[in-house]
Amino acid sequence: MSADSLGTTATATATATAQRPVGQVDATKVPRYAGLTTFARLPRREDVPDHDVAVLGVPFDAGVTYRPGARFGPSAIREASRLLKPYNPAQDAAPFALAQVVDAGDVAANPFDLTEALASVEAAVHELSDGGRSVVLLGGDHTIALPSLRALARRHGPVALVHFDAHLDTWDTYFGAPCTHGTPFRRASEEGLLVKDRSAHVGIRGSLYDRADLLDDAALGFTAIHARDVDDIGVRGIIDRVRQRVGDHPVYVSVDIDVLDPAFAPGTGTPEAGGLTSRELLAVLRGIADLPLVGADVVEVSPAYDHAEVTAVAAANVAYELVTALALQRSVQTAARR
Repeated sequence: MSADSLGTTATATATATAQRPVGQVDATKVPRYAGLTTFARLPRREDVPDHDVAVLGVPFDAGVTYRPGARFGPSAIREASRLLKPYNPAQDAAPFALAQVVDAGDVAANPFDLTEALASVEAAVHELSDGGRSVVLLGGDHTIALPSLRALARRHGPVALVHFDAHLDTWDTYFGAPCTHGTPFRRASEEGLLVKDRSAHVGIRGSLYDRADLLDDAALGFTAIHARDVDDIGVRGIIDRVRQRVGDHPVYVSVDIDVLDPAFAPGTGTPEAGGLTSRELLAVLRGIADLPLVGADVVEVSPAYDHAEVTAVAAANVAYELVTALALQRSVQTAARR
């Protein structure tokens, strides 16, 4: 066979491989507890020619204000994700067959220089999201949402934010520091990364420094759906409020695992009583899965405070729902181009 023929064959093989997503390691041939611990036992980014959705770890927690340990979150979530299977019945989709989903490894975020660390995260998200691709970040503390939003706003313009959290994360500073896990969305609003008056917090609860915290948050363009509202409007009501709020704008979803009650997520840095159940959170995510998502993160898993992987399992399933939504969206976009 000639060199030209070999080149043509190799190109055809690469194209065919790119068109047929490489999925999970087959659990009927390799036990779930064996092999490399990538997210959902998916291929690494370097193992396939291209990707549609990348799962990116950000082992960084230099922005925490209470209990540390979220730097170990990505590895804990990956370990818990070994149980995830290829078909998602709640969304009636096989995400890893619809799109090429990969584990893109971890950002080597500088643990001693917050500014440099955030720049590294922004660069990684920008590179992985090239050409309409999507990224789901595994944190790490909530500070990492800011560089992710910076990267995606460069590509899509200002976005609507759907933020699941016990806390507002729109405080100004902490000990004079402008960037912490309690400030990312004030900075995002100030930098014009968010569409004005099109962002929502879900699951807010707990004590505040002052009533002015709520007023400042509203002035920045947010609406808050409190955890106690679930008792009155239920999951369907939350979904309807979020959808009405964001409209048809590009959407970024940020999930602090402490949106869940400590009964469902003990392994986090700033737990608050009275939170959502795992079932409620997953139901809301499924109810907004068809919104025009441009990216997402799952943050604040701190495994040192976890037991029996309760928090990590919840976070892995949250990431799975987000990946499924992005894979569905990507498959529709790919079909439209053909």
